[in-house]
Order: sequence, then structure tokens, then C-alpha cells
Amino acid sequence: MTTSDYATYIAGLPRVLVGAASLIRDTEGRVLLVEPNYREGWALPGGTVESDDGETPRQGARRETLEEIGLDLEVGRLLAVDWVPGTTRPPIVAYLYDGGVLSEDQFKAIRLQEEELLSWRLVSREELSEYLSGSLGLRVLAGLNVLAEGAGTLELENGHPVT
Repeated sequence: MTTSDYATYIAGLPRVLVGAASLIRDTEGRVLLVEPNYREGWALPGGTVESDDGETPRQGARRETLEEIGLDLEVGRLLAVDWVPGTTRPPIVAYLYDGGVLSEDQFKAIRLQEEELLSWRLVSREELSEYLSGSLGLRVLAGLNVLAEGAGTLELENGHPVT
């Protein structure tokens, strides 16, 4: 296969988007959510992995967290990987990492990326469904379950565990 043939082959392969986020909590177990200004609803600190630049999902989660909330946090273990189909966009493979439990001083040090975010808040598990819908809400609950149970990484499809 020539270089040109290989390039044509690669160009014809299916595409997926890759996202990565950090599940950050406080000492009471509340989850840190951010409010984007470019769409309705709330999210976790995170975003698109810059795979064209060689970035890995773990690196993407750390970079996005730093960019969005101004904290350079070591990303913990992988909690879940979620395959999220799309109708108006390619499918997304979403990686969810343990962002750890932050101290009060760390929360006070949060500086939002004003180009993308309006606000942040801490939300209890019981209130998450009021802020996060669809596969993201299910993914966060699955991640909290993994942490609570000490379980291994979950494989999800559209937020639901694969059995």
C-alpha cells in the first residue's frame, strides 16, 4: 500500500469525538459542576481531548480542568468510559476520571474561564438530576457508585452499564 493509498484509507475511516472530565467532590461528597455559557445546562470540568495534537484522555481531563477552573489537579483513576451515540454529531467516547476531594481553600482558589463558563456550584448526589440530564447525569452517578463501592472501571453505553 502506498502512502497515498494509506492516507485515503485513513480518511475514509469512521470518526468519533473523545471527551474527558474530572469528577471533583468536596468533603461532604457534593459534586463540582460548571455552567457553560455556550449551551444550556451544567457539566463537569472537562471537554474535548485534543487527540490531533497527541493528547491522551487523561491529559485532556487535566488540561481542561486547569483551563476551566484554574486548578492544576492530578487526575486520579479512570472511573468510567461511556460510548454516547449522536444524531447531529459523531459518537463521543467520554472518559470520567476521579478528580479527588478538594479542600475549602482549593474551592476558594477556583478561577473560572470566563470565555466559556458562567458559574460553578457544589451539588449533592440527590440533586444531580436537577442539573445533569441524559448520559452525563447517568455517567456521574455511575462514577460516584464506583467510588462508593471501590469497584473497578465501568463500561457504559449512553450512561448505562454494559452487562
